[in-house]
Amino acid sequence: MKVCVLVLGLALVLTVCVARSPYQAVLQHSRIRGRQQGPNVCAMQQLKGTNKKYFTNCKQWYHRKVCGKPTVITYECCPGYEKIPGERGCPAALPLVNIYNTLGVVGASTTQMYSERAKLKDEIEGPGSFTFFAPSNEAWAALPTEILDALVSNVNIELLNALHYHMVNRRLTSEELRHGSSFTSMYQDFHVHIHHYSNGIVTVNCARLIKPDQHATNGIVHVVDRVITAISNNVNTFIEIDEDLETLRTAMAAAGMAAMLENEGQYTIFAPTNEAFEKIPPETLNRILGDPVALRDLLNYHILKHIQCAESIVSGTPMETLQGTVLEVGCDGDQMTLNGKAIITKKDQLGTNGVIHYINELLIPDSAKVLLELAEGSSVSTATKLFVEAGLTPHLTGSEALTMLAPLNDAFLPSGLAIQELENRGNLDMSPEMRQLMTNHILKEQLSSSSLYHGQELETLGGLRLRVFVYRNNVCIENACIAAHDKKGRYATMFTVDKVLTPPTGTVMDVLKAHDRFSLLVGAIQTAGMTELLNQQGALTFFAPTNDAFSAMSQPELNKLMRNRQQLEAVLRYHLGVGILVSGGVSSHTRVQPLQGEKLELGVRNYTVYVNKVPVADADLMATNGVVHAVNSIIRPLPPKVDREQADGPAAPLRSASSSVADSKSFRNDDLFQKVVRSRSSRTMNKSQ
Repeated sequence: MKVCVLVLGLALVLTVCVARSPYQAVLQHSRIRGRQQGPNVCAMQQLKGTNKKYFTNCKQWYHRKVCGKPTVITYECCPGYEKIPGERGCPAALPLVNIYNTLGVVGASTTQMYSERAKLKDEIEGPGSFTFFAPSNEAWAALPTEILDALVSNVNIELLNALHYHMVNRRLTSEELRHGSSFTSMYQDFHVHIHHYSNGIVTVNCARLIKPDQHATNGIVHVVDRVITAISNNVNTFIEIDEDLETLRTAMAAAGMAAMLENEGQYTIFAPTNEAFEKIPPETLNRILGDPVALRDLLNYHILKHIQCAESIVSGTPMETLQGTVLEVGCDGDQMTLNGKAIITKKDQLGTNGVIHYINELLIPDSAKVLLELAEGSSVSTATKLFVEAGLTPHLTGSEALTMLAPLNDAFLPSGLAIQELENRGNLDMSPEMRQLMTNHILKEQLSSSSLYHGQELETLGGLRLRVFVYRNNVCIENACIAAHDKKGRYATMFTVDKVLTPPTGTVMDVLKAHDRFSLLVGAIQTAGMTELLNQQGALTFFAPTNDAFSAMSQPELNKLMRNRQQLEAVLRYHLGVGILVSGGVSSHTRVQPLQGEKLELGVRNYTVYVNKVPVADADLMATNGVVHAVNSIIRPLPPKVDREQADGPAAPLRSASSSVADSKSFRNDDLFQKVVRSRSSRTMNKSQ
């Protein structure tokens, strides 16, 4: 029975927690953080150098920052409580008084004074059940002088109307101030608009409630951080009447979006001013204005699907736009930011169906850009300049369906340092080979990386066909692996890749013959009768021993190996993996099945690929039937009880001196390696019988 009661009690607690509003959750967190100071104490975070305070949530508490600025922790009585001299914390509940007297207690004495001047005192002292969104003293002081003078000079009408607009003729606690709700005010039935955000901030007409739930005998007071004004126009009307938004108005009409902004909704519009449009190159702006699809995407990129008041932002948050992608909406001190830039010049112009924030820079989404615009200002600037130098600008600015493979700037270093330096000086000698290479970095169709599949072939503008390799950790096109999310433009897409593409130039045998460092290996392949294997169609990964690998052997050992064709073939086949594995496809504990013997174990450490603990000296020499990775040591099977976690790095700690000496004499003394050789020899003998 006790268990049942406990379970029911726990369920009730969980239900209460789930039903709690975001503000109440944050308030509870502040109470928990302040409880060491005594009962009913709340921890607050105050922005250094300002009077702005916030009930603290868990994230803010540990970061000690609001809008990127440092905070100090202060401790105050939680709403509804007060201190008693000589006692810890805030043990006493505030005595309930009427709204007029409550205004004086909660830091809204200026509102109290204006209420008396406007003959509102009797009303808020008398019977009733009111909600008063009372501007703080600082809120009144922040009003422009001419507005405040106009209100005070006509206290019987203007000031009274203004105060009545801050009132609702019913009691509304923070729990009842639900997100997106609106309530009829006591001024000509104009509505006040409530937004209750997931971070615990509550706003009325975008003014933040800084002291909610101050109870009174005849209602409740919520202290707010600004004086609010009546709202009668929708957001489209704002755009229609403001000359500063003339270009935006024209663009909205051309895109047929004006009617949408007249409908009911909860929009946030980051409205580009005329100045913002003037900053865009005329050819870019004219292209977008003349393209209904791009124009609609551009405008929708400036509109959020919900109302986001400036005071609700305490840190950067990605928010979805009508265009379908996200904007990083954040703040830096008092400034609201977009994608990290403080470009908002006027905040919180509230309409009946949304809010407008004015911005002085135009936001152009990727979906409205051509290839050249996608690449500009990104981490592929070197490749972009090379594309231009190669005479590919018409493709980068046109309406062809293309995909550009754009190597990161780091892909040109250190081997391409000289190219980059020349290019930076503006005198890059664009050779026919370089022009052809850049042409082969552009594919003839617009692709999405998510639609690529293993074995797919893609045609380049230069006429080559490139292969797609899909690995567990990467998607690669030849040796170049996709290093960032796609940038999908109006007509074309940009893939950012980690390497400069090296298209295949021949078979594996052709690749080996083209490099002098493989001359001994080429001779060994011919001796072993494997030339045809490396020339025929297929998919091989060759960990190719260089001349240095053979030179590390003693001359007698090398001579003996070269005279034993079966043993030589077994050794070479152990270096040949089934399938094509480029370096970008190697992750921890990657295994490759060789043509003969046990699996090869690969890994990566400090950007170097290791195969059975042997470092790859030069990776990704692409061939039409495979890939070649140069190694400067003969690869041996790993010992039976090796710690596999060390397979992706340097050799394990040295064993006894005698065993090390024995290993260093020659690989023919390695038992496992002899098993590979004997296995191959046995199969050959069986075939001959």
